[in-house]
Amino acid sequence: MQQPWIHKAKTDSIFILSPSFLVVAIVFLFQKQLQQIETRYSFYTWLFLIVFIDVAHVYATLFKTYFVANEFQKRKKLLIGLPILCFLIGIVLFSFGSKVFWSVMAYIAVFHFIRQQYGFMRLYARNESKKWAWIDNLIIYTATIYPMLYWFLSSPREFNWFVENEFLHFESPFLIMVLSWIYGCILLFYVVRTSYFGVKNNYINIPKNAILLGTILSWFFGIVYFNNDLIFTLLNVVSHGIPYIALIYLNEIDKKTTKELHSLYYFKHFKGLLLFIVVLLLIAFSEEYLWEILVWKEQLSGTTEDFSNWYFLIVPLLTVPQFTHYLLDGFIWKKNNISKSE
Repeated sequence: MQQPWIHKAKTDSIFILSPSFLVVAIVFLFQKQLQQIETRYSFYTWLFLIVFIDVAHVYATLFKTYFVANEFQKRKKLLIGLPILCFLIGIVLFSFGSKVFWSVMAYIAVFHFIRQQYGFMRLYARNESKKWAWIDNLIIYTATIYPMLYWFLSSPREFNWFVENEFLHFESPFLIMVLSWIYGCILLFYVVRTSYFGVKNNYINIPKNAILLGTILSWFFGIVYFNNDLIFTLLNVVSHGIPYIALIYLNEIDKKTTKELHSLYYFKHFKGLLLFIVVLLLIAFSEEYLWEILVWKEQLSGTTEDFSNWYFLIVPLLTVPQFTHYLLDGFIWKKNNISKSE
């Protein structure tokens, strides 16, 4: 059996599969240096991790939806109506207070991050029998949900998703112990089963298992093992953002012919890749610049104006791209155009 690569073995391995493993390795090899970076270079970690990866990956969705003429026409009502709906929901949520707003956004973000890992896993398992798909589902959800439950049930962590106290907490060492045993047993079952059938069939689905292992490592070490804001951000953002940007470019631009791309053919090949990256970085920086001058005022100094009276409109409006990305992803990948035989 051939390996079910999305693009090619080399590109999948570098840009989709390796980020989780690479960041985990960096964390273990350079812990002391990371502490110094977190203290001395917070602006640059914010710029690189939050703006150039996390925010940029949100706008990569444009190259599968709004920037694709036939795709936009096909989903016109959804693509126009969903941002408006997100804005209105944001206004309603913010009317209950900023804490409620960011708490709901955090839960939606967690769900989105979990589902992305599930989505990658299903893409790489697309040629396999659906009979045992529930086992893969069990593993990927265990790898992501257990760390979040650990977060909810443990003492306050040194990191957050958006703002402090965004999640409900109920400290329970007993429940953590029970869940940890269940977690360990399920992972042991995964290792034994994969090894057994790998030897029996003389075949292991490399990309699928790489996604599973990478998810296990990045979520466990980012949330459970380490209690550090920069490490959490590194493992959370890089493992999520880089593979998504790569998936969009490799599958929606590089893999398609010039005729299929229409106006997007400018983004094909090496110069096109650079243009693709520049477009994402410019849009991401523009959005985050607005956040900084209108709301946060943490990384970019120079503005003293107070816009707090307009937060009920500004915050929901600035959140529209992110909120839309979270919800839209549930529609645009349901019937993917990745062929079943590579």
